[in-house]
Amino acid sequence: MSRGNLLAISDLHVNHAENRKIVEELRPISDEDWLIVAGDVGEFSHDIAWALTALSDRFAQVIWAPGNHELWTPPDDPLQLRGRQRYEHLVELCRSLGILTPEDPYALWDGPGGPVTVAPLFVLYDYTFRAPGTDTKEESLAVAHSRGVVCTDEYLLHPDPYPSREAWCDARVVETEQRLSACDPALPTVLINHYPLVREPTHVLRHPEFAQWCGTVRTAEWHRRFRAHTVVYGHLHIPRTTWHDGVRFEEVSVGYPREWHRPGHPAVGLRRILPQEPAPGGRHS
Repeated sequence: MSRGNLLAISDLHVNHAENRKIVEELRPISDEDWLIVAGDVGEFSHDIAWALTALSDRFAQVIWAPGNHELWTPPDDPLQLRGRQRYEHLVELCRSLGILTPEDPYALWDGPGGPVTVAPLFVLYDYTFRAPGTDTKEESLAVAHSRGVVCTDEYLLHPDPYPSREAWCDARVVETEQRLSACDPALPTVLINHYPLVREPTHVLRHPEFAQWCGTVRTAEWHRRFRAHTVVYGHLHIPRTTWHDGVRFEEVSVGYPREWHRPGHPAVGLRRILPQEPAPGGRHS
């Protein structure tokens, strides 16, 4: 049995020098610690490889779920793979480093707070978190464009070979749902996804139009259906603990320096998922 900690972080964005320094200084608490990395390590293939290599060298086990930024194909990145091919390339990179991905068998955490099934997920978004007052994807996107709130995914996250990002999302939801349904029903889970599995965390976004790039309504029951002890996510750059239907949701992002330098912003760094500690300031819904 492990005597370590199950830790988590996301949205490292190591193309920023200050964030890169954070990664350089990250260290486990004990030699048996596992680390969850819930996406957005970086945008460029060499940055992603550097960060994941560094973390895999320090932690007993690293578990990665992709964010949207890893899936971008920047025009100045030497790696010009798009869509599913880029994702599969990153999976193989992780496997070469001993990092678990959404394509690998789910791990069993049998340390303090366990046993739990640790499940990294890759579920995209399908524009169903629509802008307030809109009924269709087209209306929601039009509102976002009119207000200048448009995710860079629209230009750099290519869904190839799927015809759209929502089609890729559909395929991932179906596949992931099947895998989660096959998990040991006697065990709780730690569900890891870059995007929140429920819409409620997006209600505090400064620009509510951005929520359409933050998940899908199709995962809204997964925390209950699949016995989640904790849901770990990032993407919103609003690190906090909330509770939904009695389930703990941990947003574990670092975000951009201009965000985490703001007065009153929570300290950036590793968050402990297990063993669980009481989280001050949590909100129930």
